[in-house]
Amino acid sequence: MQAYVRRLSMAHPGDVSALEQLIVSGDVAAQDVAAVIGKTEGNGGVNDFTRGYFTQSLMLMLARHTGRSREELQQAIPCVLSGGTEGVLSPHYTVLCRRRDGSPAEAGGPAEAGGPTGGVGGRLALGVAMSEPLGAEDIGRMAHVESVAAAVRRAMQDARIDSPADVHFVQVKCPCVTAARAQDAIHRGKTLPTLDANRSMALARVAGAFGVGLALGELKAEGFGEESFLRDYALYSSRASVSSGVEVDCNEVIVLGNSPHWGGRLRVAHRPMRDALDIGAVVDVLADLGIAARPQVAPQDLARLAAIFVKCEPDRRGRIRGHRHTMLDDTDINAQRHIRGAVAGLVAGVTGDTRIFVSGGAEHQGPDGGGLIAVIAEAA
Repeated sequence: MQAYVRRLSMAHPGDVSALEQLIVSGDVAAQDVAAVIGKTEGNGGVNDFTRGYFTQSLMLMLARHTGRSREELQQAIPCVLSGGTEGVLSPHYTVLCRRRDGSPAEAGGPAEAGGPTGGVGGRLALGVAMSEPLGAEDIGRMAHVESVAAAVRRAMQDARIDSPADVHFVQVKCPCVTAARAQDAIHRGKTLPTLDANRSMALARVAGAFGVGLALGELKAEGFGEESFLRDYALYSSRASVSSGVEVDCNEVIVLGNSPHWGGRLRVAHRPMRDALDIGAVVDVLADLGIAARPQVAPQDLARLAAIFVKCEPDRRGRIRGHRHTMLDDTDINAQRHIRGAVAGLVAGVTGDTRIFVSGGAEHQGPDGGGLIAVIAEAA
């Protein structure tokens, strides 16, 4: 197997023309598209319909080029969109593809063992999985955790990743509780952990994070329960990036790692970020892939960067390295919009590229008040 990646800009949330041009030109085979992760300029909240708009546009376009129905494609291809391109962030989407026969543009030597840190050996491996639809009564509960964990394990098998240690990034999109879903559950005699859509998004992200941690062995099943959700922040997954939205009714999972079963020139690495100022984590993850930042990535190395994924969270203790911040107290601008803009500026300043997937809502995803960064790059 061989993975290849295309990071593409969009003029508006329904613009998939860049990918269609690559398909028409033969640079990308429509049947190779396995998953998409992107940033749209919505608000990132419950009513951010830019995510569904992009997904619909993408699936309709791929249907024209594959002969498959939009519904069939939507059940097979995870399309994870994060709303909010604050600050220097640029709307874009990363297309993750895989095929069995190589191409001149992506061809590389045999997979290597080991790496700069011993954790980025092999070549980029990509796996996907979809869970069964979740009832509103299960969202943000242990049943949700178990559903995500099972899907992550299936995605690892799909990627032919043998060891959880070789997984570097797991992107999950979870459903949330809407008014309609809540009423349906109530009519069925079910109880819900919350009727608040925004809180349900947070609980869904937590369930996703614990599910990833459970599947990768970062957490033990007996070590947490629902009482740990949004409380025990010492429990987290250092490789989970979880979003939630109204546009899905199941858990969509994308697993990225390195495997000797895959060819090509791409690798992926990750680092936890201890806080919003952890520029060292950004520099270190690039160094893991043989890319130096002095202080910014050189143009010749910038061309090697295929994708950058970041998860971040405003420190709920209200301080960053001893000094007070006001993100949590701003009633005009949501805290997640503050943190996305701030961390995006930090990472873009190092990489010299604004096409970065920066997602807020990092509850139990990386250290408390921090998050994680994962990078896909061509081998030197």
